[in-house]
Amino acid sequence: MSLEAGNDLESLIRIIPDFPKKGIQFLDLTTLFKDPAGLRKVIDLFYDKYKGKEISQVVGIEARGFVVASALAYRLGCGVSLIRKPGKLPAETISKSYALEYGTNEIHIHKDAVDKGEKVLLIDDLLATGGTMAAAVELLERLEAEIVGIAFIVELGFLNGSEKLGKYPIHTLIHKD
Repeated sequence: MSLEAGNDLESLIRIIPDFPKKGIQFLDLTTLFKDPAGLRKVIDLFYDKYKGKEISQVVGIEARGFVVASALAYRLGCGVSLIRKPGKLPAETISKSYALEYGTNEIHIHKDAVDKGEKVLLIDDLLATGGTMAAAVELLERLEAEIVGIAFIVELGFLNGSEKLGKYPIHTLIHKD
């Protein structure tokens, strides 16, 4: 499949049944990322939404969020910061534990990743229950960043994850209800 063949973005996403555990229908965006026109369209759509917002950092969440954050930061002419799993960042970090739809996890960010008052855009590939992004929001609030927006390629609306992100504007390219 290729976007150039007339498919939409959603058609470029592979579904993996029973991953990471039985009953989960995992949306694999690596197939979207490997399609040059699909990846370009994702970045162009986000760029059109966020250009002119004076964003100084795009903050991506491990791991698929890094793909979009890096490309979008380059396009916006700003920096990129990373939110990672434990033990992956070498300098001093702050952390937050959170619940997933299929377990628990913890994320970290360098204490000096963003400056107080710095305008940031948080980005990840998919919004499910919202636990990961809510934890990321808390980390950036603790660093006193100004969160301009939160963006996702896909939102699983039936899981109501956006309810955990209430006060921040959310932008999603594909809604699955």
